[in-house]
Amino acid sequence: MSALFRQLAAASALALVAGSASAGAQQYEPMAASVRAALHAAVSDAAAPTLPIPDAGERARWLAEMSRRLQKRIPDEAYRIELLTSIHYEATRAGLDPQLVLGLIQVESAFRKYAISSAGARGYMQVMPFWIKVIGREDDNLFHMRTNLRYGCTILRHYLDIERGDLFRALGRYNGSLGKPQYPNLVRAAWENHWSWNPQQLAAAMADAQTPTPR
Repeated sequence: MSALFRQLAAASALALVAGSASAGAQQYEPMAASVRAALHAAVSDAAAPTLPIPDAGERARWLAEMSRRLQKRIPDEAYRIELLTSIHYEATRAGLDPQLVLGLIQVESAFRKYAISSAGARGYMQVMPFWIKVIGREDDNLFHMRTNLRYGCTILRHYLDIERGDLFRALGRYNGSLGKPQYPNLVRAAWENHWSWNPQQLAAAMADAQTPTPR
């Protein structure tokens, strides 16, 4: 995890202040100034996204396979590659599994860039508009691809830090249904059934480990 997100994790420990008000998908919770500052820093980095997989062959395999799985939903190949690269970059940057984020996007918006929920959540990761005010970047456009992914991944990381790594509870917070199993189960099912990925090097190592040693 980057130093920026370690700072966010430390600040998030101060985030639970009494008296939260429902705001649809994610819920607004008053938070310490240090948490706001850490969130603001987390969404402000403008580095160009790259696919952060060190091995070139593995990068190509991941992109080809995820592109194949996403093709029916997003026929435009160039845009599909840009989206997948951005998802992997933003998820990895936030210390999240990119496959988890793909599952979450499938459940939240079915990969529709301009999706709007009945509660007003927006874009791929269905980010509630109050976040742009909480974080202090009121000119941000939540329908912009990278902005939406950056906010969504940063928010999920924030909730994971609050919940001390408990993904079930963090997903509940993200959806505004803390403690209820339906949403976390949907995300996990999408993650495991549609977006699971074992790197080839890891798969080969596991196969070698399971091969009986000759006597």
